[in-house]
Parts: sequence; C-alpha cells; structure tokens
Amino acid sequence: MIHRMLRYPDAQWEWHVLQQEWLPLETAQELPSRKDNRKKDETSKASMTLMTPPGSEEDALELMACKRLLPECASWLDDCWGRKMNQISVAHSANLGTIVSGTIMLQASEQQSDVQPFHFWLTNERIVTLHSDLRLMVRLQSESVTTRITDCKSAPEAMFVMLGHLLEPFHEGLDGFEKRLGELEQSMRISNRTGLLDVIFERRYDLLHWSHLFIPIREIYGAAQEAFMDTLTETDEFKRTTYKLDRIEGLLKHYALEIDTLISMDDALSSFRGNDIMKTLTIFTVIFTPATVIGALWGTNFSPLPWDTHQLGFIGMCVVIFFITVLIYVWLWQKGWTGDLLTGRDSNKKKQARIFMIEEAQPESVTEPDLSRMSRKKRSKTI
Repeated sequence: MIHRMLRYPDAQWEWHVLQQEWLPLETAQELPSRKDNRKKDETSKASMTLMTPPGSEEDALELMACKRLLPECASWLDDCWGRKMNQISVAHSANLGTIVSGTIMLQASEQQSDVQPFHFWLTNERIVTLHSDLRLMVRLQSESVTTRITDCKSAPEAMFVMLGHLLEPFHEGLDGFEKRLGELEQSMRISNRTGLLDVIFERRYDLLHWSHLFIPIREIYGAAQEAFMDTLTETDEFKRTTYKLDRIEGLLKHYALEIDTLISMDDALSSFRGNDIMKTLTIFTVIFTPATVIGALWGTNFSPLPWDTHQLGFIGMCVVIFFITVLIYVWLWQKGWTGDLLTGRDSNKKKQARIFMIEEAQPESVTEPDLSRMSRKKRSKTI
C-alpha cells in the first residue's frame, strides 16, 4: 500500500491518497500469496490495472495498515475494501462533522467493460481516496487539476474539482455515441433495412451504459449538497460542476428521445411493410381464386365434365378464367383497394421528387395581376 498525504496549509485541509501496491492484474489472479518473488520488470510497471490478490494475507495486512494510518476511516475501509459497485452514504459525527463516503464506478478507457472503482471519504477538512487503478490517479495529478485543487478553500470544493475532471470521459464517450447515432439515422433515412432494429437497440444499450455511470455522479452531487449546504453550493467549482452535470444530463435526455423516435419509426415502418405484404398477398389470392376453383373442379375423378370431350374445351376454359380474373382486378381497382402496390417503389419516389421540384419552383408570393389571371383561368375552366 502506498500512502501519500497532500497538505494545503493555507486552506487548512488535506488529501490522503491510498494506492494499492503495484501488481499486474494477471499476476494477482495467478498468485495465491504476495510472499513469492516480487520482481517487476518494465512491462509490469506499464500495466495500468493494479490490485492485490483478494483474500490474501497481504491484502489483510494492507487493510490493517490503512486503519492504523487513518483510524477515523476504519469503518469506511472495511466497507469499501474490494467493493466494485456504486454506493454513497452521508453520516454525521460529533468529532468530524458531516461525512460523505462511498464508491463510484468510472470508465477508465474507451472500452465499456473497463470500469474501475473510485473510493472516497470526505469531510470539510479532509479527503481520503482509495484507488485500485493507476490511471485514475494519473489523471487527477495532471497540472491543470493540481493547480485548481491548490486554489480550493475546502476539501469538498477540491472533491468537485476531481469530480469535474473525472467526468471528461463522459464527454468523449457521448461525442462518439453521437457520431454513431448520426450514422444510424442516416442509414435509416437512406435504406430502411429490417436489420436496423438490432443496431437501434445496440445504441440504446450504449446510452443505458452511460446513464448507469451518470446516476452515482448525480447522487454524489445531491449528497454533497445535503452534507455541506451553503458552504459548498456558493463556490465556483460547485457551480461549474453543476453546469457540466446539467449539460451531460441534457445530452442523455436528448439522445434517449432520439432513440425512442427511431424505435417508433422502425415500428411504424415494420407495420406499414406488414400491411403492404398482407394486402399484396390478399389481392393475388383473390385474383387467382377463379383459376384455383376451376382447376380444382377439372381435376376431379368423375365424368362427364363440361367441355371435357369438346375440341376447344381447354381453350374455352382458359378464356373464361382470364375473363373472370380481369373482371375481378377491374372491380378491385375501381374500389381503390389495389392502391400503389402495382406502380412500384421507384416510380413513387420519382413522382414525389417531381412534385417537390414543382413546388420549389413556384414563387413564394403572387402579385395581384397574377391572381386575377389565375382566377380568370379557373372561371374559364369552370365554364
């Protein structure tokens, strides 16, 4: 276990950083104990996901060492040690005041499965953070973050500086999600393929992933307001984080609405296709019903049949079938039940394009002489 204490005497608060001793994740899964050889080459140092073997004696010793360093955090260490789920709590202590502690899961890279825990314990004068992944600590020790933390007047304000920086992957992830969503909308507009529903649900799962990661951030925001109230809410860092959270939440709601719209459109298109298919099959069934009936009657095994022995019987039967079929189709067409099923999709698109071009070519405003000429033409047509 590596322990670092960063003290800010001007503001009278301090930051304790607890980093579990460096050990590659693959090695930690293979070794039953940390008593074996601990040589680490350069490739091991480059590994970013670092942890101790869970349940080992060394793990228990490190936990005891942390408790001795920070006895007021003993119960928090017992609860969060090895935890990999979101949990946030607010407690009140007679000696320490209000305490906000817990664990939030953060995405450490572009891969959605690469989610790491960030443990924190916060009072008005102290922050304690526990990391099992070196990448989180590297991001929090960047120059832009350390400069802003140094200017903070209290530990909760510094916590919101860290929180605002840890939200950067949200913006990057949502930017990539917006690009993929735009490609999906374009594909749906150009070609309404039946397989697009799977892609739509895949984008929906991506959005659920980011929403799930955003919920504990919002919970920390509310817990900090409950715990520190006006002493925190009037600070610039809290206001800046508020605007950032509102921006992310607005994007999540907007993307959710877009995906719901795409699902509704796909459902409507599927229903339209199904209705067209059923309508087409029904028309074909009705049109070929005479041929089916007459063919079934002529296929029976008894005699005599009408025109069975006549020289022109077969030709006459075909003529009758064709005549009845044409009559049925004309009747359906007069009823308006055939619709545009027989005109073709491409011809409809060309017709709509011509109508659109004609409407665009027409002037937006018509002068009074033009109106008089149009009225005279209408009257002449009426006469």
